[in-house]
Amino acid sequence: MDESDATIEPFPLQRRGTVDYMRTAGRRSVVHGLVELDVTEARRRIRDLEEHTGTRRSFTAFLVFSLARAIDDHPRVQTYRDWRGRLVRFEDVDVNVLIEREVDGERIGVPHVLRAANRRSLESIHDEIRAAQTDPNAGRQRGLSTAGLRLPGPVRRLFWRLPRTFPRRWKRVAGTVAVTSIGMFGTGGGWGISPTNYALQLTVGGIERKPRFVDGEVVSRELLDLTVTVDHDVVDGAPAARFVERLRELVEAAHGLETDLET
Repeated sequence: MDESDATIEPFPLQRRGTVDYMRTAGRRSVVHGLVELDVTEARRRIRDLEEHTGTRRSFTAFLVFSLARAIDDHPRVQTYRDWRGRLVRFEDVDVNVLIEREVDGERIGVPHVLRAANRRSLESIHDEIRAAQTDPNAGRQRGLSTAGLRLPGPVRRLFWRLPRTFPRRWKRVAGTVAVTSIGMFGTGGGWGISPTNYALQLTVGGIERKPRFVDGEVVSRELLDLTVTVDHDVVDGAPAARFVERLRELVEAAHGLETDLET
C-alpha cells in the first residue's frame, strides 16, 4: 500500500496535558444535561449597549456572572469529596474559562481562572477576560510546565487527580467550576458533551434562532444550547435541577445587564 501521501509529525508536547486530562476526567461519575436558554433579551441588551455607548459586554462574561450567582443560591453543586471521604464545599466561585486567543499563529482556547466571580460585578469580569485575551504570555508553556509534560504518563496524571484528593489545592490552581465553549470555534446550534474534572461544568454550544411560544404566540427567539455537567457522586438530580432553573431565570432575565443600560 502506497503511503507516500501521508504526513508524519511528532506528537506536540503540549497535547500531552489534554490527553492526561481527558483520561482522568473520563473516570468521574458525571451526568450531562442538555438545555436551551432563551438569550434573546440578553443579546439585545448587549447590542443596545454597544450602539448607545460604544461599549460591548462579553457574552462569556455575562454567562460567568449568571453562573456565579446561581451557584451562590445553590452552593451544593460545587462540592468535592477529598481523599478522606469528606465533602468540601467552597464559598467563593472561582470560574475556569476558556479564552480564545492566538498563540504562535494558531487560535486556541486558553484556560483562565476568574476568582470569586460571585462577589464581582459583570463589568469587572468582562474587563479581566479582555485583559487575558491580550496577555502576550497567556497559553505559553513555562519551563516547569514543559518539564512536567516530559514525565511518564502515570506520573503526569497524578496532577489531574487533585480534585478527588486535595480539592483545596485544586481550587488554588484551577478554580472550582469550569466554563468551556465550542461555540467560539463555529456557528449555528449544537451541544458539546465532554468529561470534566470539575464538580460542575458548563459547555457552551451554539446560538440558533428557533420558533418558540411566547404569550400564546409563536415568535422567533435566540436559543443557546448549553450542556450542564455535574459530578453525580456528590450532587443529586434534584439540587442540580434547581440550580439549572435558577441559572435559566438569571440568563433569560438578562440579569446584570439592566444596570449597564441605565447608566
